Formats: sequence, structure tokens, C-alpha cells
Amino acid sequence: MTGPQKSSALNRGRRARELSELAGGAPLDVLVIGGGITGAGIALDAASRGLSVALVEKRDLAFGTSRWSSKLAHGGLRYLATGNVGIARESAVERGILMTHTAPHLVRAMPQLVPLLPETSFFGKALVRVGFLAGDILRAAANTAASVLPRSGTVDAARAAELAPAVKREGLRGGLLAFDGQLIDDARLVVSIARTAALHGAKILTRTGAYNVTGSSATLRDELTGEEFEVRPRTVINAAGVWAGEVDPDIALRPSRGTHLVLSAEKLGNPKAALTVPIPGETNRFVFALPAQLGRVYLGLTDEAAPGPVPDVPTASDDEIDFLLETVNTALETPLTCDDILGTYAGLRPLLDTGDGSTADLSRNHAVLHSKNGTISVVGGKLTTYRKMAEDAVDAAVESGSLQAGACRTRNLPLVGAGTEDALKSVNTSATLRARYGMEAPLVESSNSGSAAPVAEGLDVSRAEFEFAVTHEGALDVDDILDRRTRIGLVPADREKALAAAQEALSAG
Repeated sequence: MTGPQKSSALNRGRRARELSELAGGAPLDVLVIGGGITGAGIALDAASRGLSVALVEKRDLAFGTSRWSSKLAHGGLRYLATGNVGIARESAVERGILMTHTAPHLVRAMPQLVPLLPETSFFGKALVRVGFLAGDILRAAANTAASVLPRSGTVDAARAAELAPAVKREGLRGGLLAFDGQLIDDARLVVSIARTAALHGAKILTRTGAYNVTGSSATLRDELTGEEFEVRPRTVINAAGVWAGEVDPDIALRPSRGTHLVLSAEKLGNPKAALTVPIPGETNRFVFALPAQLGRVYLGLTDEAAPGPVPDVPTASDDEIDFLLETVNTALETPLTCDDILGTYAGLRPLLDTGDGSTADLSRNHAVLHSKNGTISVVGGKLTTYRKMAEDAVDAAVESGSLQAGACRTRNLPLVGAGTEDALKSVNTSATLRARYGMEAPLVESSNSGSAAPVAEGLDVSRAEFEFAVTHEGALDVDDILDRRTRIGLVPADREKALAAAQEALSAG
């Protein structure tokens, strides 16, 4: 077994050293394939139990589905409405762990407002209110305090308009208000988990492909140099998400696409709450206009079947864009048009193919599968429940590989940068820096040049953050910096403005 490393910093030098160690035959209890939220969670769980671990990712951390979410640590209310009490409770429990132990610096309570407009029927209002009350019960059952996630309630028309200034005024009768967890950034959560795993001794190796995989062997390829070598781990866990079938052909997935539009928060009056609009004809589905960092609002979410080959970067369809605009416009004073869209993004959910039915009806439960060739695969699930997925996968690996491991520790294991609300208030940096880095904000400020200058005019991201991405967060190229360590790339025009600063940070690092 390996002891913990003293540093959580991921960078080009550490990657080269650890690849060399693996090529030289370093002992390996667990090989994790996939650098999304699930793979990173597995690496942390296994390493914190005292196992020797390597995570390999063909591209970059959070390259796939994990960066394309709604940025919600969702409590599972929708699943309660469909009768899936188990996953609803699991989601609520995991949300509470994220908000109180794992990453309180990255997850905040977010108000969600359902406006009561003339077209809102008495039945519709009652259904939402009952659902929100059920969410309160779910929160309490998960032992999440109301001080962390406030209780639901009602607000008058003036307060509704204050929370969501773009809402229709004529006939507005107030609103129903509930709270859920919101991530500052899903990709940042993945990077933080991976760095915490590195702190506990895991090797985190991006741009490293795994080929000819069995339960006890794999050929690893450095995708930057083309060099290959074989490793013989005691167990292999496939956490490749929508690409899991490429590692284990026995796995049948039925991906569904979820699309978001990126809008200017100013266009919607800089909302303080997520405007939550019921989808006409649906009883438990909504479109959300979610206030986000960098002065943006993310408008989503669709659920469309996505058959065929899995693309590296999924794209939104015209029908999805029209659907989102048409739905949210039913609640807006001034309708949005395609001209208001700054960018779009889409992600694929790695749902298990269980037969007939629409993708919206497929289970969001996760499954741990044992392949004929000995690999263990974990598929399905949701971003919020990644920790439980990781625990179950590592439990399976420990049993199948007869590994000597301690008990799971991740229920109470804080990520790098984690801190209480009071502790965060004592950090003498900008609010946006604290929101993205927590207690590590001063470390970001002091990294390399420590320049607080913005990377481009109008972008609230400093040059020090770009440098930190290279020296501490494993960014190897400009795409890593712009599209995953920061989310500047969600708006193509902003990406172009910040490109030169990203190139400079790479050169300096």
C-alpha cells in the first residue's frame, strides 16, 4: 500500500514522473479508466482507503458528460414524483454530504421560483406545492439542516419579480419557492476530487489511453508521445461514462442528450433565483433558467434520445433550442430569441439500456457490473450521487480482488479548498475567487506572477487562475484552461478574447 503524497498539485512534471513509475512496474491495486466525476470519485475513495491507485483518462478531466450538467447538486425531487423513493432519498443524502462535508465551498443553496401566472391552474399550483413540501420532508430525512437548505414556501408578486426580474408582470400572483444545491462549476468539482485523490497518493494521468483491457491487465498509451507499456493491476474499474462500451463491449447504453443555452444574466435582469417553468403537458418536468458565474444564465434542460456513435463534444439540435426558448417564453415579460443566445452546450447521460420507453423514463439508478473479462464497470447514476457510485464500485473491487483496504472514508472527507461558511468569510480575497477555489483562493492569488489582472476585458477570471490551472490543476493545453478549468469557452466570443492569455499561461508554466 502507498502512503499519501504531500501535494495535491497536478502538472506536466508530476504526470511524466508517475507515468514513468507505472511503466517501471510500480504496484497497482486499482486501475480506474475514466476521468469524469465517477472515475475521480473512485480514485479518491480507493486511495483514501490505502490502496495504490492510478486513474487514466484518454483526454482531460471532466472532458465528457461531467462538464455539461445543469451545475446542480439535485436532491432528487423529480424521482420522488415518479415513485422512485430510493434514488430520491439517495440523491438527497448525497446532496447533503456535498453541502456540509465534501465541498461546501463549491455548492450553495439556490432558490427556485415557480411563478404563479394566469395560466397556472389550481391543480398545477397544488401539485408543485405538494412536491416542494415532499422535498422538505426528503431534505429533513437526509438530515440536511434548514440552515443549509431553507424550507420551501410562497412569495408575493413583488418578491417574485425581485427574484426573477424578467418574469411576466400581468396577472402575476406570486410564486412558489424551494431550494436546491447549485455547483459553482461541475468541472471544477471533478478537478477538486481528482486533486484530493492525488493528495492521498493516487496517480492522476490525463492524455493516457487504456487499450486491450481485462480485469488484470491493460496497455496504457501516452497520447502525447505515443509511447505504450503494459500494467498489471489487481483490479480494473471501468468508469468511462458514455464510452464505457468501448472498454467493455458487453455493456449496452442508451445515451440521452441534455441541452442548455447560455444567456446573459443582464438580459434576464440579473436574477437571484432559478426561474422554473413547467413544461406544458408534463406533470413533473420543468425548464430552468439558472443564474451562473461570469454573468451568465444557463437555460435547460432537454431529454432527447441520442443513438449512434458517441461524439467527443455533443451539439444542441435546432429543435431543442426552439423547445427551450418556447417553454421559458411562456413565463417571460419580453420573449427571448435566438439572437439572445451567447452559446450552447449539450451532454450525454450514460443510461443503461433497459428496453422500451423514452429516455426520460429510463432509470437514473447506477449499476456496478462484472464483465466476463474481469473488469468492473459502473454506469448510470447522476452527478450528485457520484460518491455513492464510487463507494459501491470500490467495494466491488475490494471483494473481487481480495484487496486489503480500510473502510470508505468519503462521507466525511473534505476536498481541497473546502471550508465552512465562517472560515470562507475570513479568506481575504475576492468573492468570485472564494466561490471557485474556497480556502485555496490565497494560494491561487500567490501562484507564479499572482496577477489579479483579468484575462480579457469584461471577464471575471484572473491571469493567476490560468497559471494555477497549469501548475496545480493539470491543464496541458488551452482547451483544458478555457473549456474545463474555467468555463470561458461556453461563450465562443469570450473564448476568442481569452485565448492569448491561456497560451501565455502555458508558456510560463
